[in-house]
Amino acid sequence: MKIVYADAFKAEAKRIEQILSEFSEQGKVLSDGRNTIKTFDLNGREVNVKSFRVPNLINMFVYRFFRKSKAERSFNYAEYLLSREIGTPFPVAYAEECHWLTFGRSYYISDHLEYDFTFRDIEKIEDTEKYESVLRAFTRFTYDLHEKNIEFLDHSPGNTLIQVDGDHFNFFLVDLNRMNFKQLDFKQRMKNFSRLTPKKEMIQIMANEYSILTAWNEHEVFETMWGFTEEFQEKFYRKKRLKKQLKFWKN
Repeated sequence: MKIVYADAFKAEAKRIEQILSEFSEQGKVLSDGRNTIKTFDLNGREVNVKSFRVPNLINMFVYRFFRKSKAERSFNYAEYLLSREIGTPFPVAYAEECHWLTFGRSYYISDHLEYDFTFRDIEKIEDTEKYESVLRAFTRFTYDLHEKNIEFLDHSPGNTLIQVDGDHFNFFLVDLNRMNFKQLDFKQRMKNFSRLTPKKEMIQIMANEYSILTAWNEHEVFETMWGFTEEFQEKFYRKKRLKKQLKFWKN
């Protein structure tokens, strides 16, 4: 197995190797869907270990020779985000199971970050002032990403962890393996909000804040942002209906 360590964790190599060898039997499960995330103790430090599923036959070959694995991209992107002062759990290491012609599982290890809620939970906030305040702060955070030429392709409700610090909010990106680094035009910036929420009132607040930050026309910002949101929601539910129909016919 190939293992690459962050400089700060090279001295922990032996324990990291042990964690990876024990992954299937040990650790506390945080998520067990398409990929598995567990927490482990790294000599007194709690870390997350994300195991990416074995890719399909074609991607086994692609990841072996032509494309960086999701684990390597997560590690590299985390280091880059931190270098640009964008919050994300500190990267510890990544590992890959490489065979002669194919690629197996890969693992990304990072600090375990305690947080108060995710973007998904904002709509549950009953305090109107806090609700609007965190939405505006999140919009400023996203604007900062855009100004730093960072397009977070999985900018979705569960992928931003939020810590409350008095009247301030700190944001941390997770699930990092899909990103682009380029100058974003108006439409690309607006589309980057499309996965976050189907709630119009939330989009209105974010559009208002983004227009303040950019001095762009608020009506145009909202209409474009909301248009991309509706487009995404339509595709999402169309795919969901299709899966339901396929499941019905299989049964």
